[in-house]
Amino acid sequence: MINSVLKAIDVLSLFSSAEPRIGLTEISRRLDLPKSTVHNLLTTLLSRGFVEKVEGDQYALGTTLIRLTQAVRVNAELRDRAAPLLRRLADESRESAYLAMLDGGYCLYIYAIESPRRLRMRTAVGDLIHPHCTSLGKAMLAYLEESQTRQIVSQLGLPSFTANTVTDPEALWSEMAETRERGYALDREEHERGTFCIGAPIFDQRARVIAACSISGTDPDLIGGRVQENASRVVRAAEDISRCMGFVQARSSLARRSSGI
Repeated sequence: MINSVLKAIDVLSLFSSAEPRIGLTEISRRLDLPKSTVHNLLTTLLSRGFVEKVEGDQYALGTTLIRLTQAVRVNAELRDRAAPLLRRLADESRESAYLAMLDGGYCLYIYAIESPRRLRMRTAVGDLIHPHCTSLGKAMLAYLEESQTRQIVSQLGLPSFTANTVTDPEALWSEMAETRERGYALDREEHERGTFCIGAPIFDQRARVIAACSISGTDPDLIGGRVQENASRVVRAAEDISRCMGFVQARSSLARRSSGI
């Protein structure tokens, strides 16, 4: 526990709709902290937009919190809108279905429907995994700006998790191009031995990739003889979730082409 962070949180927690403005002296009194300490905390919070100075020694919550609140709302909305579509995907494929987004460059699992055939002691929700070794991560990396993808790779590296993990940057760029061409990404036992996955990107109303969904199983045929059938289901789910988030499809998709539409 970092004491200074706890104190900063205590400062922010004092503000409310009933009391949107509080003075330095009053904060010091309520938290039983020296004025100099409160001043330093407020100055730090002010520098990052968490608070703003309004009148005299009066402070109010800053605009950074509005942005963070908006991010929380969008993430919750994404999960809630995706849930029934992921359930359909899991039922149709009879495999585990996952929803993930990028967090600090990592692939963060935010929703999961685990197959009863998958012998896991816990859900994947909350896991942070390097993106280059998962179909979810690769589906998102492929549709970011190239500079963003290169920044993530530079920051996190390409560590090996199995003998199949892609650890060469040029091989990864090539696979990103293949992913964009076919509309989905594959995980060929690249993060876990005996696990195969298909992932597809999810877009928002501005056509920005914001997440990805996937199916995962232990049968190699998932990405072998049944890859077109399974990929079509994953892409359709991703497109349906994207539409729920305001995205308008501009071209024919793998799901439609596979179904003859």
